[in-house]
Amino acid sequence: MLIVMHPHATDEQIDAVVSAVERMGLIAKPIPGSQRTAIGVLGNQGYVDDSTIRELPGVRETIHVSKPYKLVSRDFHPEPTHVNVAGVTFGHGLRPVIIAGPCSVESEEQVNAAAALVKDAGAQMLRGGAFKPRTGPHTFQGLGMAGLALLQEAGRAHGLPVVTEVMRIEQLDVVASHADMIQIGARNMQNFDLLKEVGKSRHPVLLKRGICSTIEEFLAAAEYIVAEGNPHLVLCERGIRSFEPSTRNTLDLSVIPLIQERSHLPIVVDPSHATGTRSLVPVMTRAALVAGADGVMVEVHPDPARALCDGAQSLSGDEFAALMNDVRALLDFLESRQ
Repeated sequence: MLIVMHPHATDEQIDAVVSAVERMGLIAKPIPGSQRTAIGVLGNQGYVDDSTIRELPGVRETIHVSKPYKLVSRDFHPEPTHVNVAGVTFGHGLRPVIIAGPCSVESEEQVNAAAALVKDAGAQMLRGGAFKPRTGPHTFQGLGMAGLALLQEAGRAHGLPVVTEVMRIEQLDVVASHADMIQIGARNMQNFDLLKEVGKSRHPVLLKRGICSTIEEFLAAAEYIVAEGNPHLVLCERGIRSFEPSTRNTLDLSVIPLIQERSHLPIVVDPSHATGTRSLVPVMTRAALVAGADGVMVEVHPDPARALCDGAQSLSGDEFAALMNDVRALLDFLESRQ
């Protein structure tokens, strides 16, 4: 349930409503807004009798929310959330953030070369995997701790905040100490114990949609993180599994406006993992931005033909620079139409 207070409700009236909710054995979460405060009611297993709440001073209305996600919904939080990651800000209405870098950290030389390429082309963040969840056990699994250190050093050397994936709870502290943003990969989207721990960390998070997950399941996973007290969350569409084998996954661009209707969280798109094909990455990057994405994450490698992971979907430095020229022109055009 959502309790909407009058714009001029006093702090005492808000506190009285919170106390009344807590006396019902439920959790009350005040949500301050620019024009009024709302109070989210959590912890109920069914319908909440709001007859006494409605009569309290300062209450304008109560709204029963049937969705499995509440804190990440527009019902509870009408205004878009902006997420700051070491000076780079994601959010609807802001210029989209470009994240770029190799699928995995392979060596000091490789990750530094990649960081230099994406920085020079205009990217705002550096991506790179240290712990790699791969389909087959005989493929490159990442450099682990050594890769984390190399990624952090490359990011610092080139002035780029870094994002990398955490796979297990026991990795969380060390990944958070090296990365400015923690990525939860598609395979872990419903690893609820990991989501809860990430929520407790308060560290900025990039949550990828699972390959077979509905939008409701995606937002419910996000709810696990926010419910633990971490509002610094960015969603990522990276393609879903379908019957079509021509691309690695099927990129669901409709999720961008749908998420923005239903949730206040920023959403970015990963066209590299979605398509799995280098030639498709630039056009789907542009399509994602036209659809309103709050950012894109593109794989870039100094020498894609020698990449140890996902070389077929990685852009070279020259290809990424050309894409960024197109992106700047496209964003300028889109902003001129607003």
